[in-house]
Amino acid sequence: MRATLRQAGRATVHLLLAAAMAFGAYLFITVLLIAATGAVTVAGLWLLPETVLLIRRIAGAKRQSTASWTGREIPEAYRPVTGPLRERLRTAVRDPGTLTDLRWLVAYYAYGWLPLLTLPLWPAGLVVDGVRGALLGREALVLPLIVRLADLDARWSAALLRPSPEALLESRVEQLTATRADAVAAHGAELRRIERDLHDGAQARLVALSMRIGLAQRAYGADPETARELLTDAQEQAEEALTELRHVVRAIHPPILTDRGLVGAVRALAARWASSRPTAAESGAGSTAGLRVTVRTDRFPDGPRAPAAVEAAAYFLIAEALTNAARHSGSDRAEVVLARSRTGLSVSVRDDGGGGVDESAGSGLLGIRRRVAALDGTVRVTSPAGGPTVIEVELPCVW
Repeated sequence: MRATLRQAGRATVHLLLAAAMAFGAYLFITVLLIAATGAVTVAGLWLLPETVLLIRRIAGAKRQSTASWTGREIPEAYRPVTGPLRERLRTAVRDPGTLTDLRWLVAYYAYGWLPLLTLPLWPAGLVVDGVRGALLGREALVLPLIVRLADLDARWSAALLRPSPEALLESRVEQLTATRADAVAAHGAELRRIERDLHDGAQARLVALSMRIGLAQRAYGADPETARELLTDAQEQAEEALTELRHVVRAIHPPILTDRGLVGAVRALAARWASSRPTAAESGAGSTAGLRVTVRTDRFPDGPRAPAAVEAAAYFLIAEALTNAARHSGSDRAEVVLARSRTGLSVSVRDDGGGGVDESAGSGLLGIRRRVAALDGTVRVTSPAGGPTVIEVELPCVW
């Protein structure tokens, strides 16, 4: 009985919001007519794009309300209304989403009054009787009717507000275009980093090695002892150059991923954070504090491995997120959660620091977003003032 009352209460809230939105839609028809009339004159043309944007906000509010009731998101597919007036007008008129919203608005003008039917269906004694467990037969019919009306409103709104396949395809193309641009930018930044590491590290040591070997050749006949010392230095330079090259290779694809898999590699990364600061190749240059990292793999059972690119992206974004936590959060603890899903790999990194992450202040999240976008993944950052900061990443892949 309590569950029924709770569901009917949620349905009533949904219908009351729908009734308020329907009343607003009735008033908005006047604004729409004014905009249509004003669009006939040059002076009133600026009203049209603004009206379309207002319709988008109203339709977006209805999408959120419907999704809250049904538990299923209703996608949006709009072209951005930006640029000079002529471009804004062209976008507002030609965008398929405008027609979808107008169609819903006109239909809602017709069926939006249905929620008003529920207002007299909640007598004051209904809740009291429900708490006492003494529902009358009349009220036992009222509650399902309220829920049924809420379902009907949500079903119609979802059907009318769902973008057309063409609009969804266009939106997807735009998203992939932006993703490709981010991937190209991330690839360029990675190439510049590798070039810088080679130039400042391995290349400099190889030049020094070549010079010492040349000096040793010249001194070999006249001063064998000096030549021997130079060759010893050359050997040390060769070993250091090899170390630098290993760091460069490790930054491209850590060998530990190949040897131990993602779980083993992340646990090794956590162990290094607990014992000492990771190397610059693994976590970026700069001073960092120690961090106690807990790795949870409850939802990451043994099974097929993800593609190498997905594992590498997950490893590096975890390393970057832990570096950010050590540098900026003020916390000495962090938690990494790995999980498998039917469609991909989920990664969550949490720290108990002060929160308030500002992505525009060089927090490293831009690099994470670009790395994930290159694989068509998603990133969600939650960082309220006072903490905690949680970075959740979804990487699609086939197991």
